[in-house]
Amino acid sequence: MAEPQQVQDIPERKKENKKKEKKEPKVKQQQAPKKKIEGAALIGIDVRKEDDLGQWYQQVLTKGGMLAYYDVAGCYILKPSSFAIWETIQGWFNTRIKSIGVRNCYFPIFISQDNLQREKEHIEGFAAEVAWVTKGGKSDLEKPVAVRPTSETAMYPYFANEIRSHRDLPLKLNQWNSVVRWEFKHPMPFIRSREFLWQEGHTAHLTLEQAGEEVLQILDWYRGIYEELLAVPVVKGVKTDNEKFPGAEYTTTVEGYIPATGRGIQGGTSHCLGQHFSKMFDITVEDPTPIKEGESKKPPIHVWQNSWGLTTRSIGVMVMTHSDNKGLVIPPRVAEIQAVIVPVGVTAKTSEEDREKLYSQVQDIAATLRSANVRVETDLREGYSPGWKFNDWELKGVPLRIEFGPKDAAANKVTVSRRDQEGKPQIAIADLGKEIPALLETIQSDLFAKAKGAFDNARKVISDWNDFVPHLDNNGVCVIPHCLGGLCEDEIKDLSAKKHEETTGASQDARAPSMGAKSLCIPYEQPTEGLVEGETKCINPNCQNKAKKFVMFGRSY
Repeated sequence: MAEPQQVQDIPERKKENKKKEKKEPKVKQQQAPKKKIEGAALIGIDVRKEDDLGQWYQQVLTKGGMLAYYDVAGCYILKPSSFAIWETIQGWFNTRIKSIGVRNCYFPIFISQDNLQREKEHIEGFAAEVAWVTKGGKSDLEKPVAVRPTSETAMYPYFANEIRSHRDLPLKLNQWNSVVRWEFKHPMPFIRSREFLWQEGHTAHLTLEQAGEEVLQILDWYRGIYEELLAVPVVKGVKTDNEKFPGAEYTTTVEGYIPATGRGIQGGTSHCLGQHFSKMFDITVEDPTPIKEGESKKPPIHVWQNSWGLTTRSIGVMVMTHSDNKGLVIPPRVAEIQAVIVPVGVTAKTSEEDREKLYSQVQDIAATLRSANVRVETDLREGYSPGWKFNDWELKGVPLRIEFGPKDAAANKVTVSRRDQEGKPQIAIADLGKEIPALLETIQSDLFAKAKGAFDNARKVISDWNDFVPHLDNNGVCVIPHCLGGLCEDEIKDLSAKKHEETTGASQDARAPSMGAKSLCIPYEQPTEGLVEGETKCINPNCQNKAKKFVMFGRSY
């Protein structure tokens, strides 16, 4: 299967198309027109998800009202409906991290060149993406300052000053901010952008054990954000040494899956940094253990540190997982608007008195739902037909539409339509305060079950190399016995990027992507069968080592 077309900025796309029109008019005329969705004039989305994911994704975000393009390539405007999702994530996560003593703070966006380059191994992973400020007004700066790609080097001099004693531990700080990574690849809203929003937690502990407990707790809360809020299934695991955060002792991760492309995607990471940064920035405390008889004063101890972060990429993962050819599909728990009430049966012949009576009943229904903590809107816009409104709200991904007209009023009922499936059942007005919240929870769980089913079906244990690339080409994710060697991991990526017949003699789907598979994580939940320690061979046909763990490999974003 060919790689999906990446989303680019609209001005760049238009400029590129104009050039093609001038240089290659005949070739363009010969190209087959894109297949349009029937009724696209009403729905708004005119390309199918399965035909062109990049164009579909761009249209879903812009026409669905989540995002607008900006005049700096790779930067985007988050509109209220998408920012509301981020605010829900913030509220959910803040409640939990504050329960373990984390405090929110803010550090400046600029990092001095000296501080950034103090930790060469760490910055090496970001060097190509660091944006530098070299001028202030019309004058050149004596020393350029970096726009933060991450804040370890900005925050840890403060840690060294703040931590004077073991009684100052643990120190737990988090900030909600933006970072800049000057990507040179094709930008893709939410998934890959030059500026993005995230939270970054930085903590210091007396012992490795205390740091390790927090790493896993944060990781499970990241799982909760995806699975409990966004209805997106993830796999918890540890990154291989090749893929761990630069300078970390180890990196834990939640890994997602995009069914439309078969690619894995990193959802959030929680790192145990060990003592690497505390030694670099001299963050020490006295050893609190009692001095034994005859023992001299103990040397100071370097603290154990963690860092952890989750970004607005989570919103893009949610959109690509759930949304369809009608537009956005937003899980109820994060939707800015959970339900919309649309009056029906009102025509030009309807008297003003009857119209006002119906609208008054609509407002009463909305008040009932708000008292049941449902985020509801009423659509009383004049000049638009109910059908047009239905399509508009479907495009925006509102989980539940409630229709109410004279016939419904006579029956003391409303007609409801779920965004995620067909059907129009009725609910008694007297039961709305109970039934609508329950229905929204059903939608939430159904979205998760559907997405989990897709991920579970795609994720298979592969023990024979001849099955590895074919499963990837079938939009699959492979869980394989692996030796955990870094060079072996690189070779698997290289082998799976080449033509399959060159490496095994077996045939390969000509449409398969050229990119190789990388390790996504070593899952915490290991398969119960298929690997015998000291006996099972690593799946790489060129590797002679024994497998140590099952590792999840896949093509990824």
